[in-house]
Amino acid sequence: MRLGALEAGGTKMVCAIGDETGKIFEQISIPTETPQITMPKLIQYFKEKEIDALGIGCFGPIDLDKKSPTYGYITSTPKIAWRNYNIVGAFEDALHIPVGFDTDVNGSCLGEATWGVLKGLDSGIYITIGTGVGVGVYSDGKLLHNMLHPEAGHILLAKHPEDNYEGKCPYHGCCFEGVAAGPAIEARWGKSGKELTDEEAVWEMEAFYIAQALMTYILTISPKRIILGGGVMHQLHLFPLIREKVKEMLNGYIQTKELDDLDTYIVPAGLNDNQGIMGCLQLAVLACEE
Repeated sequence: MRLGALEAGGTKMVCAIGDETGKIFEQISIPTETPQITMPKLIQYFKEKEIDALGIGCFGPIDLDKKSPTYGYITSTPKIAWRNYNIVGAFEDALHIPVGFDTDVNGSCLGEATWGVLKGLDSGIYITIGTGVGVGVYSDGKLLHNMLHPEAGHILLAKHPEDNYEGKCPYHGCCFEGVAAGPAIEARWGKSGKELTDEEAVWEMEAFYIAQALMTYILTISPKRIILGGGVMHQLHLFPLIREKVKEMLNGYIQTKELDDLDTYIVPAGLNDNQGIMGCLQLAVLACEE
């Protein structure tokens, strides 16, 4: 099959053409402006490629309930121009092909479950820590959707004892995203994460927050593997710090074979930052099967 993939982000729309094996033939990026400006460019790109199906991993919140009258809509997003926009309907009307749809982070989780470090497991979570924090959940062999898709980047966390920063999230202040995403690091320390690589205090605090969130997910979702991706996690020295703090926080309460080896339980993304696009290709495959 010839498939389209769209990783719809708040600053850019990454479009790609690939196939059902996860192979990517070509990829371009289009700036995210208003739907009136951006959507015609996206539609024209995919129209010219003669694709059999399209998979979309989209910023949210979005409506994933196929029984809902607003299925396929971007809903209460802070990106005002895109609020209540029927993105799936726009592509279906223009292209007349099956369209798969999920959150961007669920798309990345699906990519890892299909071709990456979750392959062969029936559960796991993918966490992106970058401009924001998002969590994709793969449970019992499928992506998790209930009342809504997971918004686990906004769980509230206890403050680090030496942190006086009020939190970046306009909704919750000191939620996971509010204290640990890239903009929070920069606002707290006055420099971007890339400029702070050698500052031990920065990453001790970051590891404290990430480990605290991971402990919550371990106790509630019970994933068989945790993947950490996104720009902040390019600081690979964070991984041993996070693993050690997770071990300390759990304090022996849960004992499983997975937790016996945190080096293979809490891991980096495995698809060279293509997990999002590859997940969108799999969303297109699933749309064809439906």
